[in-house]
Amino acid sequence: MRHPILTSLCIAGVTALSACGNSSDADVKRALEDVNVIDETNLNDVMLTVADPNEGVAYFMRASNQHPERIDLKRGLAKSLIRAKKPREAALVWKVIIDSPEGTNEDRVSHADALIRSNDWKSAETALNAIPPTYETFDRYRLEAMVADANKKWSKADSFYETAFGLTTKPAGVLNNWGYSKLTRGDYADAERLFGEALTYDSKNFTTKNNLVLARAAQRKYDMPIVQMTQQERAELLYTAGLTAIKQGDVTTGRSLLEDAVETSPRHFEQAARALETLNASVTKG
Repeated sequence: MRHPILTSLCIAGVTALSACGNSSDADVKRALEDVNVIDETNLNDVMLTVADPNEGVAYFMRASNQHPERIDLKRGLAKSLIRAKKPREAALVWKVIIDSPEGTNEDRVSHADALIRSNDWKSAETALNAIPPTYETFDRYRLEAMVADANKKWSKADSFYETAFGLTTKPAGVLNNWGYSKLTRGDYADAERLFGEALTYDSKNFTTKNNLVLARAAQRKYDMPIVQMTQQERAELLYTAGLTAIKQGDVTTGRSLLEDAVETSPRHFEQAARALETLNASVTKG
């Protein structure tokens, strides 16, 4: 019963071999190039995500030098430089990209982002102004809001933050930035609201928790907010509240908060202990 099946398999095998034998060298070369493209794409993704940032920079710099005509490799280099915390170098690469015929509005936004990370706010503003108003993305409006903040154009900043908020499914970061903007303006109640809302989207972000405590302490609300926190985080937040209280002249409350911070920490909380020691020493001298 197996013979017909075996014969069929042999015929199929011979046919396949015959087909391979008739393939031209160009077909084989093309097939190998396709495999290489797939392998390279996977490697590029690895270098932009899980690889060491400096290894990523070296990889894309080498690849870009070997293939200077390929904009995708230049983009990989610019992104790797951002990961490696080298925004000035990244901005130079993004400039080459946007000046090329293949430059896109997304590239222009990335260029503005690199300029902001380099603290070159004026150039970032110019870069954003060069993008057509019809190009509406979360990243574009997030950066527009930050530039408006830097220029102290508060109403524009609020408008941009609100637009950015509506364009993302992960608004924790933009809400935190918006809250910090309100904090610097002295609008502590609104800052508290925004930090609290940000934590509903990302309950583990310690920076937002610390900002929330700062906003509350600025209103002389020194008790800890009802948010998820570890014991170590609680100690650090108590320390933040204690220092703010002391700066505002609420020395007794501040001392109590620092004492709580030292007692709360699972290990000796050196910062709070030093601050408490300094405070007690200055009171004794006084």
